[in-house]
Amino acid sequence: MATEIKTWEIIDGELTEINTTLAQNGRKEKDDLEKWLKTNPKILGDNILIFGEQVWTRSGPLDYLGIDDNGNLVIVELKRDKLARDVLAQAIDYASDVANYDIEKLNEICLKYSGNSLEDYIVEYFDNIELDDLLINQAQRLLLVGFSIDEALSRMIEWLSSKYDLGINAIILNYVKTSSGNELLSRTVIIPEEIEKEKTNRKKFTIPMSDEPGSYEDEKLKELLKNYLNNNQWSSKRIRDILLPVLLKKEKITRNQLKKEFVKVGEATDENKAGYFIALISNQLGQAKKDFLRQIIHYEYPKYQWEKDNFSLVPEYKELVKEILEKNK
Repeated sequence: MATEIKTWEIIDGELTEINTTLAQNGRKEKDDLEKWLKTNPKILGDNILIFGEQVWTRSGPLDYLGIDDNGNLVIVELKRDKLARDVLAQAIDYASDVANYDIEKLNEICLKYSGNSLEDYIVEYFDNIELDDLLINQAQRLLLVGFSIDEALSRMIEWLSSKYDLGINAIILNYVKTSSGNELLSRTVIIPEEIEKEKTNRKKFTIPMSDEPGSYEDEKLKELLKNYLNNNQWSSKRIRDILLPVLLKKEKITRNQLKKEFVKVGEATDENKAGYFIALISNQLGQAKKDFLRQIIHYEYPKYQWEKDNFSLVPEYKELVKEILEKNK
């Protein structure tokens, strides 16, 4: 069934229908609506983080790419008027390509959008999430966003959701400006959010973790370290600018000492914030694909099996690290 949203304002005890548009009030769908969606993605759902915009697929650019707190990718297709039935085929086409994206591809998209790695961006946005347990891109959710919807499309969404367990929904927005000048943006959904989310609570790709160090020859190790330390990720810059210089001065540094160092150099405002940064660094050190970091940085688990501590440089690589840091100055 097609969805139509109407709004009335109570003026002098009587209902007065408000029938306004963004354009009538000097708002531009391209500039204003997209800005609102990016700065507050809660309009799409409480558990969705946008990390890509105009992401190029084999079928053209999709409007937004997001991820939910279960690691499922969210394909967001935004139409600035009515959602027609053909938007469904377009979104499915995008999803069929995005379903094949691996962690490296998703990181590239996130770096371009936010200047941060996907891992760091996820931890910063979602509370109480364990990256070690998060499996990414098992399933894809389709979100179609517009200001009204064809009855045929509404019917197809309900059918795909109920019969085939497809994670799909339509979000219908309604913009109004009241007589007092207040602007309101409301929404309704075709499928209740909790039902739509349940259909995609399965898992696929994980971020593989390991404690095994690499075994690269010096020249290859230098190349890997240079590329990593010179990228735009916050954690890699903190490893380069704080952790490694400290480890060159001290044989071993504890997690608590490292927190104080972050505060001392002004990288963190307090030790709680420093602890968050160190957790992100620890995650980088534990990713299986970054075994070159474990080849030069040693750590222990003195308290908890999940908490890295007692960081030190492997002695035979101190000169190599010095050389790399000197060239980066």
